[in-house]
Amino acid sequence: MSNVASLLRVFLVDDEPLALRRLSRLLQATGRVEILGSTTDPEDAVAHLSREQVDVVFLDIEMPGMNGFEMLTCLPHQQVVIFTTAFDQYALRAFEVNSIDYLLKPVQPRHLDRALNKIARLRGTTYDPEWREVIEELATALHAKQTRFPNRIASRLGERTQFIELAQVTYFVSEESLTYAVTSTNRHVVAHSIAELERILDPKIFVRIHRSILLNSAYAQEVDQWFAGRALVRLKDGKGTELAVARDRVRGLKDHLGF
Repeated sequence: MSNVASLLRVFLVDDEPLALRRLSRLLQATGRVEILGSTTDPEDAVAHLSREQVDVVFLDIEMPGMNGFEMLTCLPHQQVVIFTTAFDQYALRAFEVNSIDYLLKPVQPRHLDRALNKIARLRGTTYDPEWREVIEELATALHAKQTRFPNRIASRLGERTQFIELAQVTYFVSEESLTYAVTSTNRHVVAHSIAELERILDPKIFVRIHRSILLNSAYAQEVDQWFAGRALVRLKDGKGTELAVARDRVRGLKDHLGF
């Protein structure tokens, strides 16, 4: 059993409750940490971390309202950070801003162990005095990025990464803890939740029709009213795919499609 004094005191921040619960389970399973708290709200995290010192913050980067870099600039003191992100492009800069490591979502146990090992080795190290300046630069760059929408998305299969044009994606669907980008010919696993995709993709094109489905509205051919206030949308994907629209999403779909 781990000595309590040697446990790393950690705090978790991620706007996705499922991701937060999964990371918490993985950390607890290591027996190497004491989780002092977790939150889906960056402002709550700022309040907590301004009052209490922790050894390391596990921090999502892309969050609504306040992204992870902006959250760090609000803290009165420098933090040791492990970024948890679905976006590889931030990895190298993360090492420059007092992050011991970064974890690509979905977080894997072996990668988590690697990160904890680095923290254990570097505990008590003096960090970069330009930390806040670099963090502010990254916060600004991320804001600029968020005003532009991607036109393709990455799908990783082992060591191979394939890029799928979003114009070819008819819809995204979440099934059994995985998210798929569905085209007229194939399904590709992507490292984003439906909620993350809804946030980063062009809302003029993609519309949430179910908690587990994000539709490319360019492929909507027909909408049929269904029972209990729900609806069915039929796609022009060459297969006549039919997707159920949740009752609380019908109005939003109608507004999106303009009828």
